[in-house]
Amino acid sequence: MAGIVNYIKESFGELKNNVTWPVWEEAQRLTILVAVFSIIFSLAIWGIDTVFSKVITTYFEWING
Repeated sequence: MAGIVNYIKESFGELKNNVTWPVWEEAQRLTILVAVFSIIFSLAIWGIDTVFSKVITTYFEWING
């Protein structure tokens, strides 16, 4: 148990002393950038999934006649 407590203390010390945090404006800009790319990527995956679904449905309808 002491190992876990020591690990947590060292982790907080690392975050407090050695991590360079972005300024608020940069954090907002990067958050918006991540959100936009996430939406674009999810729409691309949705589109590919829709196309494959229609192709597979058409294929099985063609096989079953």
